[in-house]
Amino acid sequence: MEKFEKLTGIAAPLPQINVDTDMIIPKQFLKTINRTGLGKNLFDEMRFDDNGDEIPDFVLNKPKYRETEILIAGDNFGCGSSREHAPWAIKDFGIRCIIAPSFADIFYNNCFKNGILPVALPQEKVDILMKDAEKGSNARVTVDLENQTVTTSDGEVIAFEVDQFKKHCLLEGLDDIGLTMEKAAAIDSFETQAETARPWV
Repeated sequence: MEKFEKLTGIAAPLPQINVDTDMIIPKQFLKTINRTGLGKNLFDEMRFDDNGDEIPDFVLNKPKYRETEILIAGDNFGCGSSREHAPWAIKDFGIRCIIAPSFADIFYNNCFKNGILPVALPQEKVDILMKDAEKGSNARVTVDLENQTVTTSDGEVIAFEVDQFKKHCLLEGLDDIGLTMEKAAAIDSFETQAETARPWV
């Protein structure tokens, strides 16, 4: 998994509340078990009309937000069913950080497992970032995980809290497999001892 340390990028405003996982990646795209290739279908029903043409008014279709890496979202982001395809699609699109007043628990945890940093902030702080994001591609936001800060394009610094274990995993690029492999030596030692103690197994 790619490490997340410090990110400076374009932030897109998506103030809609209760954006659920079916809106993030509709059910017809859940047939794959690959983590790549879903970015083109991110927010499919919001980005495209019935003919498959882009809806110009949707934020990620606007030229100034096509290289978005940070999403400033509304309350209760990622609610609904617990599909891991949702963070897969977000990451594949190129978004590595989502900032919102709150997240659905399962979606929140799945983000960390897939190299995405979800940042929960009070509504008044999200409002500041939302307004900053409205400036478009000329305004760059910086998210510093090590120091747990978000810095607006005007230099205002906003601190955020994050679970220290989840922070460690993102900084080191460790998913569940990576965490297991950190214990590879101990696992090998256990299996060697077990084989000696119980050779008949």
